[in-house]
Order: sequence, then structure tokens, then C-alpha cells
Amino acid sequence: MYFRKGKTPRRPPPRKPASNQKDPVGVYCRVRPLGVEDEECCIEVISSTTIQLHAPEGFRTNRNGEYKETQYSFKKVFGVSVSQMELFEYVAKPLVDDLIHGKNGLLFTYGVTGSGKTFTMTGSPGQGGLLPRSLDMIFNSIGPYQAKRYVFKTDDKNGMEVQSEVDALLERQRRENNLPVPKTPSSRQKLDPEIADMIKPEEAYKADGVDEDSSYSIFVSYIEIYNNYIYDLLEETQEDAIKPKWNGGGTPVRQNTEFIPPQSKILREDQNHNMYVAGCMEVEVKSAEEAFQVFWRGQKKRKVANTRLNRESSRSHSVFIIKLAQAPLDADGDNILQDKNQVTVSQLCLVDLAGSERTGRTGAEGTRIREAGNINQSLLNLRTCIEILRENQMCGTNRMVPYRDSKVTHLFKNYFDGEGKVKMVVCVNPKADDYEETLLVMRFAEMTQEVEVARPVDRPICGFTPGRRHRNQRGGPIDRDVPTVINHLVHSLPPLPSCELTDPHDDITLPRLIEALQNRHRIRQMMTEEFNKAANTMKSMLQDLDSNLIAKDNFIHEQNGKLGEKDKIIQANKEEIERLEKRARMQEHKIDILQKTTKIYEGDKRSLQHELETREQRLQRELSEKRRMEQRMHGVVSDTQHKWEKECTTTPVRPLHRRSRSAGGEKWVDHKPASSLDLGTVLQPVVPNAIQVSAPNEKALSKCDRYVLTHQEVASDGEIQTKLIKGEVIKTRGGGQAVQFTDIETLRQELTTIPSRKRKSSEGAPANGNQSDGAWTDVETRCSMAMEMRAGSNMAPGFEHHGITKRRKP
Repeated sequence: MYFRKGKTPRRPPPRKPASNQKDPVGVYCRVRPLGVEDEECCIEVISSTTIQLHAPEGFRTNRNGEYKETQYSFKKVFGVSVSQMELFEYVAKPLVDDLIHGKNGLLFTYGVTGSGKTFTMTGSPGQGGLLPRSLDMIFNSIGPYQAKRYVFKTDDKNGMEVQSEVDALLERQRRENNLPVPKTPSSRQKLDPEIADMIKPEEAYKADGVDEDSSYSIFVSYIEIYNNYIYDLLEETQEDAIKPKWNGGGTPVRQNTEFIPPQSKILREDQNHNMYVAGCMEVEVKSAEEAFQVFWRGQKKRKVANTRLNRESSRSHSVFIIKLAQAPLDADGDNILQDKNQVTVSQLCLVDLAGSERTGRTGAEGTRIREAGNINQSLLNLRTCIEILRENQMCGTNRMVPYRDSKVTHLFKNYFDGEGKVKMVVCVNPKADDYEETLLVMRFAEMTQEVEVARPVDRPICGFTPGRRHRNQRGGPIDRDVPTVINHLVHSLPPLPSCELTDPHDDITLPRLIEALQNRHRIRQMMTEEFNKAANTMKSMLQDLDSNLIAKDNFIHEQNGKLGEKDKIIQANKEEIERLEKRARMQEHKIDILQKTTKIYEGDKRSLQHELETREQRLQRELSEKRRMEQRMHGVVSDTQHKWEKECTTTPVRPLHRRSRSAGGEKWVDHKPASSLDLGTVLQPVVPNAIQVSAPNEKALSKCDRYVLTHQEVASDGEIQTKLIKGEVIKTRGGGQAVQFTDIETLRQELTTIPSRKRKSSEGAPANGNQSDGAWTDVETRCSMAMEMRAGSNMAPGFEHHGITKRRKP
């Protein structure tokens, strides 16, 4: 008896991760060895995550003349001794794991021309690069579970369809019989010696957790982007596909070195808003050797095409796309499920970017300059997109990212929008000639690893019972073991009695046999019922076990999600620690610069203080000399003043009623104290238009603008001398008046010893008309001159004054 096992209920889809789960772009650095051992080096590997750039001779940019050193940090730094296998394990192996589990990946190699990008991506015999090792790991993992050729079929819209076995067989026969369509190279063919033995058997990798209940198929495509045009390197073209240009008359242009390039492909967007190259040839491959030989065929064609079109390998960006299609088996585990919605397509893009270069160093001319300009422009646009993405994430802005400005960024815009992981291997050449270009590459790499890309969503798990493939291969435990069990039960029944008939009239043997057979039939029915009950019980137990397994799987998935969140927190903490360490190193560098600057400023300060002290000492000496000079001048002034007073007192003065100089147009306050004595002489000051007061008051001062104070004192010779102290009345800020003294006028009289006889000046004149001393010794003549001095005036005893004869009245 046979039993058919029922279907297990569909497993619920896992919960989608939160939208804020993002991973930074993984940026790695690889340093190639120097070509010459004694060549000058400008790069030093400090740690497993940090390198330091030294400016070579001729690039001393620091104002102090010191070498400028800059440090850059990466997720990991690979030195010159790192093997291709170690590089693959850290960089590409996680991307291959994601590809097999239905996630996309993008890997760039970026750097200056001659920095080792092509070697890192492709490798050499015995030292396979990232591309052949990725292919080898993929087929090592899915080799036993591959579908037959043409079961999966592309729909020319970046999707995948599933054909039945019969349709796939017919497709294989049609392609084999159709001569215009070339055969896909078989893996059993002899490999090109240039790509043989790329990977050693002991260096093979295999992914874990491959879904054995699914069927897989690999498709590869190879394109290049040259002068911002896309060309398919796997497209089958005839030898005369590239023709010279024709003129308007329909004849070829002679001596024409330019050729018409192949038709450029265009980019389109599929129903899931993913970008793809329309019309690009996708080749289905069944082994790593076959896939790599397809790649090498495109690589050789690219070199040939480049020679014809005056292009070189470094003049274009190459993109090798590995597309993995997988679909689950049906409930019986025999055939692939014929449901397009259950087909999962994931792809891994391996991009070898063209090297950036300066035309000044390469000496490019004509077409080469145009090609280099297009390369630099595409790389510049890539930097611009990364910079705007970084600015939008760090500053919260929403600037439009210019993906469409370049075919490279337009093709891979979905990866930066969260369709897969993005990684970049920065290849650098440590020689001093590449220092300037390497500096720009380091800055771009440092900015790139600050961009975060949304984490891709896990694909839904099919709800069929796991283990369908192996159960079908074993043939099923119930169908195989039921006959054995039944035979064992038959042997355990009561034995049959003897059925030999010796007499035609024997009525005992046959009834006995019939009874025995009836007993055996009854026992067999009972055993069958018990077996059915046990089978039903076992079936329910298996269903319970399946339910428990589903619950445990869901619990494990939930725990894995929590573990992923913890890993993200740990990674964020590590990145924060690296950022703080980098910042600390930068601060230490700034502190060193500030300390050197402080020492310079302290030396300048000490020299300036010494100079200031010297000048202060000189100033003190000059001040001391000035004071001594002032003292000497005060003495000279005192002696001169004394001399003036002595000469003025000895000068004969004619008693004449004089008028003070103050009698001008101003209005005066004539302050004469009550104690002033009236000397009764004619030498009295006359101040017209004056207000005479015995004591100054506010009212009088407010009406006048000049002030004079009459002061009397006894001179050294016992005579009374009068001093007229003059000043100007000024208005104060508070609304009052103040007096500022400006002049002192001294009046004194002396007794003379001349004879009392008064003689006219005309008397005693000699007959000859010559005058004698009598004309000057006359009292009237001698008193016709007066002296008046203002303080600070130019009048001095050494100044010449002439006597003025008093005019007589007519």
C-alpha cells in the first residue's frame, strides 16, 4: 500500500528590515610594489587600516619648508605582500555569498593608470584575480543544483522566464542545428593558455547555506563604456562590420584613418526601476572555465576592436555582469516551479574603471586628448554623485544626484539607491611620479566611504517543505519499504495446513484450508488497520515537527535580525572609534604645528621685548637729558629775566600818562581791591569801557570778555610796584565763567638824581648845530619813552628800542 504525503503549509515571509538600516560603502586600498627597488616612494602602510602619504622632493608645500604628511583610513589596507586569495576573501567573497542568496553586489577597481587595477580584477596564470575567483566560488557552490541549459531564458527586459524540460530540449536542438547561431564554448574544450590554471585547487571557496531545493543558472555579459558610449563585447559581428567612412557620392573616403564605431547600446529601466543595457548579449554558462573563457573572448575582442578604432584598454571602463537566476522546485522535488513570480534574479557587477591621467604627463595629442577628457569627465561625474549623496545624508538636504550625466553612474544608480552592496578597491602606485594623482584618489576614496547605502531586503522563502530534492532522489521511504514490511507480516501469520488431497471424497482438508485462509485474511485486515493508524499518527507527528521547524526557523530569523542590528551597532561604534582616532591624530598634528608656531612667536616676543627695553633705556636717558636741559634753560631764563628787570628799572622814564594795551575794543572787568593805594603819579593804567569792581562777581564776568587785576607789592628796593595781571574770560561747560590768565604787566617808579633845574631841549644848543648830551639829558626828553612787555613776547633786553619824542601841542 502506498501513501502520498501532503503539502506543508506555506511558510510566512520574513519581516522586512527597517528602512533606516544602511551600510557604508566598503572602500579598500591595495598598494602595488615598486617597479625599481631604489625608486622614491611616497606611500607608507602604517597599520591594517591606515596609510600615510609623503610629499616627494619638489612638493614641499609647508611654509616652514617641512614635508607635508597626510594619513588616510580605509576599511582595510592590503600591502605589497598580500596575495590574491587574501584580497578575494576580504572583498569579493561576501559579495558572492550575497549573490547566491539573492542579493546584488557592485565592485569597483579605481586608481591611477598603472596602479594594478587590471591585475587585481583579472590576475595572471597562477594568480587569479577577483573575477575568476568569484566565478569559481559560484560554480563550486551551485554546481550540483544547476538547471539544464535553456531551462531559464531571458525575456530581453531584464527578467527571467522558466521553460519546461521539453521546451528546453527543443531549444538546445534548435541552437545546435542552427549554424548562424554559434555554440557556446564547452567547458571540456581546451582552455586558452593565457587563462589556464588561474586558481589552484587548494584555493577554492564554497558558499554556505545554499538552498538545495532550488535550481540555478548563470548568465554572463561583458560591456565597455568608451567616450560615454556603451558597446557589447560579446556581440557576434562580422569582420567587415567596421567600415571606413563614405562621402556623399557613395565612394569611400581615401586616406581616411577614422572608422565608424559599432552601434552603441542604450540604457533602459525595467518594471522594477532597475537600469539595464538593452539588447546586450547574455551567455548562459555551466562552469567557471566556460564563464572565464567567455570573458577572455570578449577581452580579446575588445583589444582587437581597440586597435582598429585607435583605442587602448585603458581608454574605456569595462563591466562584467554575472547574473544568477534561481527558482524553487515543485512540491515533489522533480521539476522547477513554472511560476515567473518565484524566479529570483541577482547580479554581481565587476567594474574595472579606466585610470585617471594627466595629458601633460602622457603627452597625448588629438584623439588621445579627447579620450582622456571623456575618461576624466566620467570619473569626475562619479565623484560629483558621491559628493552629493554624502551631502544629502550628512546635512539632510535633498539635492538631485546627477546620475544621467554619465553612463557609468546612470547604469549603477540602483545600487546607490539600495539595490545591493557597493564596494571599491582603490589601487595605488607608491612611486613619487604619481603623487599628485594619488592624492586626488585618496581624497575621493575618503569621501566615498562616508556614503551609506540602504541594506537590501532578503528574498522571500518558498513555502514548500525543505528537503524535496533529496527525498525524490531516494525514492521516498514509504514507497520503498512498504513491500518489505508486508512480507515480514506475511511470514508472521499462522502457517497453512496441509492441502494435499488423496481422496476425492475428502471433506476435511478443503474446509480446514478455507478456515485457515479466512483466519489469515482477518488477521491481515486487522494488521492493515493498525498499520494505517500508525501511518496516520506518524503523518500527524511529521506535520507537528514541520510546524515546530517553521516556528524555530522564524525564531532563528528573528534572532538573526536582532543579531544583525547588534552587528550594525558594533560596526557603527567601530567606525565612530576610527573616526575619533583619526580626529585625535589630526588634532595631535595640529598641536605639533601650534607648538612650533608658539616657539617661533616666543622667540619673536623675546627679541621684541629686548628691543623695547633698549628703547626704554634710551628714552629714559633722553628724558633725563631733557630735564637737565630744562633746568639749565630755566636758570638762563631767570638770569635773563632778572637782567631785563634790572635794565628796565635803570631806564629813564618820562612821567607820562600812559594808556594800557588793554584799552581795545573788548569789554574789561577792572578788578581793583579796596587796599590799593593811589600813588598820585601820572603812570596810571587807563582801561576804557571797563566795569570797575572791588571783588569779582558772576554778573560782571558774564558781561565782559577780558579781565585785569591790579596788584601792589613792595619791591626789593623798598618802592611800591604795581602789577596788572590780565586774563581772558571763558565760558565753562557748566554754564559759568572762568578766567584764564595770559599776561602780567609790571609798573614801578624810581627816584632820579638829576639836577632839579629844568632845561629845554632847545636850550644850550651849540652854534654849529651839533647837539650835545643836553638834548638827551633833558628831563622831558628822557621821560618821553616807556617800556611795556608781554609774557612770552619777542621783546627782550637785547632787542633794540628807539626813544620817541613826545609831540608837543601846537
